[in-house]
Amino acid sequence: MKLAITGSSGLIGTALVANLRADGHEVVRLVRRPPRAADELRWDPRAADAGLHAPGALRGISACVHLAGAGVASRRWTPRYKAEIKASRVLGTRALAGALAKLTPLPGVLICASAIGWYGSPGDTPVDESANHGKGFLAGLVQEWEAAAEPAREAGIRVVHPRSGLVLARDGGLLARLAPLARIGPVSLCPRFGSGQQIMSWVSLTDEIAAFRFLLERQDISGPVNVTSPEPVSNDRFTAALAAAMGRRDLPWLRVPSPVLRLALGEASVELLGSARVTPSRLLAAGYEFRHPDIRDALSAEYHAAAS
Repeated sequence: MKLAITGSSGLIGTALVANLRADGHEVVRLVRRPPRAADELRWDPRAADAGLHAPGALRGISACVHLAGAGVASRRWTPRYKAEIKASRVLGTRALAGALAKLTPLPGVLICASAIGWYGSPGDTPVDESANHGKGFLAGLVQEWEAAAEPAREAGIRVVHPRSGLVLARDGGLLARLAPLARIGPVSLCPRFGSGQQIMSWVSLTDEIAAFRFLLERQDISGPVNVTSPEPVSNDRFTAALAAAMGRRDLPWLRVPSPVLRLALGEASVELLGSARVTPSRLLAAGYEFRHPDIRDALSAEYHAAAS
């Protein structure tokens, strides 16, 4: 299979490219800078047809995985940065979908990354792919982000939106920022956030990549698909599991109060204080088997594998 991938240098993209190539697939990496290698092709997320005007630039691809976008949790959500987040996802997706729609032959599938931000913060009430979008910046962003792939859908390309939860990986994302606190000494100094009762819908990096591969191959699946463990946990349980994975004693009383987080992070504090119990109904119904459904197993596997 020949695939094009945006965001290939990110946490998920790097792992997905390595996984695909290990199985003999050809990967073309779409990059925003001048190409530095034979497998790279320049694209422009804000240009018509994504700047992919060269004849045959994407000829022969059977699939595209779109992962690119400004980091949602990278910094405080100022009005300017919120506009950057939105433009990077909505405009980039629309441009890429338009370019793919003009290819002959058409690629069979566009895997367009999405997020469980669609659901807002519904609390402890379970939600699956049938739920309406929630309220707030992220919910509105994801709604527009997914809709931006419409040119590809209209052209007859199968479009899948994996709505990923918190991706747990040793070398990136939230886990990479929290882990040093959990192993700084004989006890874990990783705190609870707010009450610690908010629900975190997460997925191991191993399952994130395996689910993407599953969705690439399953021609009967399109639309939104939750990519989250079937066993979401409270922030309290997550923090305890991280301490256990590091072999440190947990300090259940150590926490950062909600007002402090809101003061420090502003609107972006919803990433730590929001609560969503998301269930992967469509993946489970399609027969996907999670490698790491349990939080303790997932964290232990991540860190023990890295140490071995």
